[in-house]
Amino acid sequence: MGAYIHPTAIVSSKAQLGENVKIGPFCLVEDNAILGDNTELRAYVHIYGYTEMGSNCTIFDHSVIGAEPQDITFSNEETWVRIGNNFMCREYVTINRAVGEGKATVVGDDCFIMEGVHLAHNVKIGNDCTVANKCGFSGYTEIGDCVVVGGMAGFHQFVHVGSYCMIGGLSKIVQDVPPYCLANGSPIKVYDINRIGLKRRGFDSKTRKFIREMYRVLYDPSRTMREGIAELESKYGSTVEGRMILDFASQSTRGLSPRINHDWDHSAPGEKDID
Repeated sequence: MGAYIHPTAIVSSKAQLGENVKIGPFCLVEDNAILGDNTELRAYVHIYGYTEMGSNCTIFDHSVIGAEPQDITFSNEETWVRIGNNFMCREYVTINRAVGEGKATVVGDDCFIMEGVHLAHNVKIGNDCTVANKCGFSGYTEIGDCVVVGGMAGFHQFVHVGSYCMIGGLSKIVQDVPPYCLANGSPIKVYDINRIGLKRRGFDSKTRKFIREMYRVLYDPSRTMREGIAELESKYGSTVEGRMILDFASQSTRGLSPRINHDWDHSAPGEKDID
């Protein structure tokens, strides 16, 4: 089955459309855009050139994907937006192309981006992430897999967030948030491990306790962060979970977010015990 294109839509003959693509009223699809099988554009969607989108994606009304980056160093080099499969994109989302020849702004598979979100140039969003309404991601922000971001959170350029994190709404993220963490605030602080999120992702009680134990070491107030990382390497460097935290820390450029001042032997405020 070929593509369905509404009579009011404008689709370039140089765009590549997969099987069963649906393009709604008043959409615009430019040269060098690639839409995968079973992808649907609702009304008034603008897909610029050098945008590649996987299969089974749904783009809601008035979203703009692939426009030139808002960066004065951009000189019209060939850069891309690359989006995976099963992308759910709600209304008024904007995703900009990257800066730097051959570079891309990337969104992984199975992501849900809600209304009014902006992804700036060179942003990388991992797989299976959920981003709530009106969040802003500055250039070169990187988000790991299985991250949930609350509404109206703002990300400083070059910030990294590790996999399996939960970022609270209205947060101001100016430092890196390591994997498995629950973080909130302006500026951002780590409260605890993302206990509920990890449980939903299939991490059993033993593994969740083990991850919290590692963060007790890392954020021990009697140590510097450098000493905590060294202790973590010594005790847990051979484990999968420890390796993820250590690799993240080694690649951090903005420093790890501080923790809120509470006892990690107990749950974060408002949460039940880890079991």
